[in-house]
Amino acid sequence: MTTDGDGEVVFFLVGMRINSWWAVRSWLPVFLAMPRMIKELARDRDGGMLGHRLLPGLPRHFAVIQYWESKEKLQAYAMDQSGEHRPAWAAFNRRAREGKDKVGFWHETFVVPAGAHKSIYINMPSFGLGEALGAVPVGRRGERAADQLAV
Repeated sequence: MTTDGDGEVVFFLVGMRINSWWAVRSWLPVFLAMPRMIKELARDRDGGMLGHRLLPGLPRHFAVIQYWESKEKLQAYAMDQSGEHRPAWAAFNRRAREGKDKVGFWHETFVVPAGAHKSIYINMPSFGLGEALGAVPVGRRGERAADQLAV
């Protein structure tokens, strides 16, 4: 099986690192904000998030990968004054200044042009991008990797 979709896709990775377990007031609000944002995004089918997956990590690292249909929709969500993200981001920045490095935060965004991503799923259910976009038999997108990667 392979991913059903050959258009542009945006991969957004976001995570936090607890630098001091004892500074619960610094990291707990960050930890609790992400599930609220994910729920909000999952309810808004037109918002642009195609899917997400929690990434396993080390004991003090927490991360999520999100799949978006465009960078414009990702940026629109990030800037939306009425959504969960803006107040959580402002509160994090406030706590980060006060907390003296008790919690770390990171994110990475990758805009992958149409034809520049390939997926394969063998003996397993759809996962990651295939789960977000759906999966189809490999032959629908070409039998060889070169057929699936147009770039």
